[in-house]
Amino acid sequence: MMMMKMMKMMVVVCVFVTLGGLAPAFGGEHSLYYTYTALSKPLNLTGIYEFIAVGMLNDRELDYYSSKTQAKVPKQTWMKEKIPQDYWDKGTQSRKSKEQWFKVNVDILMDRMRHNKSDLHVLQWRHGCVVNERTDGNVTFLRGVDEYSYDGSEFLSFDEVNSRWIAPVAAAEPTKRKWDEVPILNQYTKGYLEKECVDWLSRFMDYGKEELRKHSPPDVHLLAKKSVRDPGKLTLTCLATGFYPPDVQLHLRKLRTSLPEHLVTSSGVRPNGDGTYQLRKSVDIVEDDKSLYDCYVNHITFKEPKFYAQIVLYRKFRVVSSGEWLELWSHWLWLQPLSTSLKRRE
Repeated sequence: MMMMKMMKMMVVVCVFVTLGGLAPAFGGEHSLYYTYTALSKPLNLTGIYEFIAVGMLNDRELDYYSSKTQAKVPKQTWMKEKIPQDYWDKGTQSRKSKEQWFKVNVDILMDRMRHNKSDLHVLQWRHGCVVNERTDGNVTFLRGVDEYSYDGSEFLSFDEVNSRWIAPVAAAEPTKRKWDEVPILNQYTKGYLEKECVDWLSRFMDYGKEELRKHSPPDVHLLAKKSVRDPGKLTLTCLATGFYPPDVQLHLRKLRTSLPEHLVTSSGVRPNGDGTYQLRKSVDIVEDDKSLYDCYVNHITFKEPKFYAQIVLYRKFRVVSSGEWLELWSHWLWLQPLSTSLKRRE
């Protein structure tokens, strides 16, 4: 026997896009960080290696090294084109030395903490600097970072102001004492963070200035579908994708008022894999809610306010038994961008 279910819904949703309030990609703060990650034992997982090292300029991957490739390689075309091969050869030797250093010190920490060597443990090191770029293109040092973590918890960090190491856990105290007893080591660390790191950051920004200045606006979609969690509700989702830089503001709103964050599910800003980013936010609403919902998006690439409206006037679903098909029909009304409409009146 045929089973039938009829459902009607009316939803008014729109996308509002405006300008203002976001920092430009050039000017303001910039960062250069190097992160090293070592595992206590190999894992038979694709793309996971015993040791990796990654250099990042702001949110862009500059270079990469792994225990599999055994070579420091450029990840940006302009890095490959503008930096001589000698830099990469020396970088490879430096990474190989650090790989051996990490292998030794992972074992030392496991013994110190009496951890079972059959379990997986992770030692990480991150160091780098943050600068402020003025309007004339010159940069000033803001802060440096040199820190170690073990199994995801802070283990040791460098206090650049006082040129000393800070040990937040007892297991790090022996290392802190040993390193603080060598003043020249702390002086070198401070000098690297405040001078050498800043010099390299400035150089990389100059090498990649054309590529780094490229912006990409978000492509915004607002979708409505039956909730998988509650059959009596609809899930409204706003997706902004393909944008760069990654700084973006996105709010789901009801009657022009942002919905409370605890009601909204967010994916967080995620990379697309092509140098752009995406952000998705969703909220469940009562199926017969006829309120005006919109998606407010703000990005540096928007040069003028835009208003896109998508109104679902009526939609009916008929769910039938096996052997038949789902009938679906809709009436849609699209409103042109407000800026375009205004231009037509001129």
